[in-house]
Amino acid sequence: MATQTKDYYGTLGVKKTATADEIRKAFRKLARKYHPDVNPGDKKSEEKFKEISEANDVLSDEKKRKIFDQVGFYSDNIDAATAEAYARGGGASGGGYGGGGGHAGGGGVPFDFGGFDFSGFQGASKASRAESEGGFGGSFRDVFSGMFNGGRQARGPQPGTDLEYQVQVDFWMAIRGGVTRLEIQRQEQCPTCKGRAVVGGSMECPECHGSGQVTQMGGRMKFNIQCPRCGGSGKVQNACNTCDGAGVITKKEPLEFRIKAGTRDGQRIRLAGKGNAGTEGAPAGDLYLIIKVGTHKLFHRSGDDIHVSVPVTVMEAALGAKIDVPTIDGTGEGAGRSQLKIPPGTQTGQKLRMREKGVPSATREGQRGDQIVEVKIVVPKVQDERSKEILRELQKLNPEDPRAEMLAGV
Repeated sequence: MATQTKDYYGTLGVKKTATADEIRKAFRKLARKYHPDVNPGDKKSEEKFKEISEANDVLSDEKKRKIFDQVGFYSDNIDAATAEAYARGGGASGGGYGGGGGHAGGGGVPFDFGGFDFSGFQGASKASRAESEGGFGGSFRDVFSGMFNGGRQARGPQPGTDLEYQVQVDFWMAIRGGVTRLEIQRQEQCPTCKGRAVVGGSMECPECHGSGQVTQMGGRMKFNIQCPRCGGSGKVQNACNTCDGAGVITKKEPLEFRIKAGTRDGQRIRLAGKGNAGTEGAPAGDLYLIIKVGTHKLFHRSGDDIHVSVPVTVMEAALGAKIDVPTIDGTGEGAGRSQLKIPPGTQTGQKLRMREKGVPSATREGQRGDQIVEVKIVVPKVQDERSKEILRELQKLNPEDPRAEMLAGV
């Protein structure tokens, strides 16, 4: 499989001649925009942040950047001598994939171009000629990818990966806060090998016989690459039987954590160092908890505001009244109540605001949302004749037609 082309300069939005300071400033600007903590739950921003981090890792390192500019892509398995020899052979120019014939060799270069036909790299028109002459058609990058992807770098300390769990929280706990529990499955450092993945003393690698390099062929090219078994050290150790050479073991773990009052649905809580363990002393990853808040039969939450529909009689709406309405200011899982003034002439569907009767803000200390009360007028079911007479009299005293405006243009 060919290595995917990546334009690290384009990713950071800088020129190929950019200074180290310009690269650093460009990365910081993009990092502030796409950091996962700034865009919780946004997968596109998370992927973009990974891209700019990868680009910065290569371009901010002088040696890595030089290899990228010479070869056109970067791999930890390509050393400076390899990249320089490839560039001298005409394989790359300024980070591109140009042509060039001949072969690259010389002291210390870990691959041999002898007998290789470079005409296959000149483009589509010359690729067919290279094939017919027994040359190697296609992209030089494909060969590099095939060789280097097959190798494995020295293990070294590996940081732990992050974990993400969705947590169901009931309506009242999200509003008032509290402690909840969750069982998670995470990787912990192996107690036998202490995260090193190996036990016992070192011995000569049987794959490379202690040289740290093995030879692989790609077409007519011969590559000396890092030994995939020992990682180039020439030495190997027995894999730990407890963790099967992983350095970590998987365990279930009960977790207790506090939900802050005012926590919102979809909010992302980060617990640093509670993710998977790293190996060989590397730091553990983080645990992210995605909060899923339950609903309530009376209250509907929107941000820090609480919405509730309250029925009122025709007389209360027409004449005005003071009524009791439910609020979230109760205890436990019970609602409280507070008085609300209904202005005379209130219409059904009208919304009345109760200041600071909403949810305490989880981000702004001392602030609360409002409670929005939607009025629903209930029409009485008239049974007796006396009540009907009173309503007919009321209708005569108030003869306005509520549909007059609607029908005016019909």
